[in-house]
Amino acid sequence: MEKEDLFEKRMMELGKKAYYRGILTFSDFLDLNQQNILHSLTFSDTGIKVKMFGGYESAERQMAAFVPDALSYEQDYPISCIKIEPLSRKFSDDLTHRDYLGAILNLGIDRSKIGDVLTDQNCGYVFCHDSMADFLSEELSRIRHTSVRARKLSLEEPLPSPKREPVSGTVASPRLDSIIALAFGNSRSSIIGLIEGGKVFVNGKSILSNGYGIKEGDIVSVRGKGKFQFGSVTNKTKKNRYHVILYRYC
Repeated sequence: MEKEDLFEKRMMELGKKAYYRGILTFSDFLDLNQQNILHSLTFSDTGIKVKMFGGYESAERQMAAFVPDALSYEQDYPISCIKIEPLSRKFSDDLTHRDYLGAILNLGIDRSKIGDVLTDQNCGYVFCHDSMADFLSEELSRIRHTSVRARKLSLEEPLPSPKREPVSGTVASPRLDSIIALAFGNSRSSIIGLIEGGKVFVNGKSILSNGYGIKEGDIVSVRGKGKFQFGSVTNKTKKNRYHVILYRYC
């Protein structure tokens, strides 16, 4: 059985478990491809709704919650946020997303138990499955040449906000290929291959149409380039071009 077939089977099992037991069930963290497959499955005939969350708004890696219609209460997702900071900022390496993730996976933690990794002011914030929180806090002590401490954030502590920068410009038409080209400073023709090659996702769903019309608030992820949130079309110029604004994640 292929990997995608096994994944579909696992998702259907979680949906059936939620339905027959009348309880919430959760997946591990899903990448964009897995989210796209999940969106293609049907659970409505069993009265199950599928909701997604990754620990913060606009998270890329997300858990799926399978919620029976008859359920009268809500339950928190089993997600913890671990803050990682150097013991001495003075002697700390300039750590990157790859450094944090590599050190975590080197502890033997499966990637499916780890969500997004954010960096902010020489600190890292890792979203993980609750079952990994204590282990990660106790075992992660060094990243590259930097000694670090890791601790679980309490509910009272604010979560980091992903860094975004505004990008504005004009496009001939507010279609997907034109908007992506503006976001990353590429030609529209160079973007077409990425879309047709299945490397573009809008709100976790694979989009293969260059002319797809994105809406205000949509999150667009492009493999190998990054992601952005589409803002709006602000006006139309005298040359009949559309002036748009979007917010690219740094």
